[in-house]
Amino acid sequence: MSEAKPFVLILYYSRSGATADMARQLAAGVESIPGIEARLRTVPSVSPTCEAVDPEIPAEGAVYADLNDLRHCSALALGSPTRFGNMAAPLKFFLDTTSSLWMNGALIDKPACAFTSTSSLHGGQESTLLTMLVPLLHHGMVYAGIPYSETELLSTQHGGTPYGASHVAGTRSDRPVDEHERALCQAQGRRLAKLALALHKMRQETSSS
Repeated sequence: MSEAKPFVLILYYSRSGATADMARQLAAGVESIPGIEARLRTVPSVSPTCEAVDPEIPAEGAVYADLNDLRHCSALALGSPTRFGNMAAPLKFFLDTTSSLWMNGALIDKPACAFTSTSSLHGGQESTLLTMLVPLLHHGMVYAGIPYSETELLSTQHGGTPYGASHVAGTRSDRPVDEHERALCQAQGRRLAKLALALHKMRQETSSS
């Protein structure tokens, strides 16, 4: 039986569609690298009531993530719109359920990155990305931002940071991902895929020695 193809898990929450569009751009970057694929997953909204209100399978878009997606991924890209300079509650809620993976060290030495979308240019992009990396570090993951060799970081007039890809969606959340933002999303996906393949090989060699 052949080993399953390694994959990058692109796990995100999106309310108005901007973060979902970014996730697809990261996926395009990942899948431009031979030998690895992207797996898009989302999380359900958090209900203020005590009853479950979301169906088990979303009506459209990516399916909901489970712990096995994280357990078996070779890398993780985490995406969220900003909420007061932090990730959205649904994504944080899901991450709070991953303690069993932390106890087993399931994510140690896997590369990870984060991406975000805001309604305004100074709406907390960088603080959101920095707070999103905290649980990844607790899991022992290897964080990968975007290096300045990606020249769009120097020319973008909207989203894009060395901490991770970002997008300015506008006050009505209807501004599309522009050329520079798209290029940075794809660059981050490519970098994550290359690191995933390298570290996947390293973990295999370590476990077989």
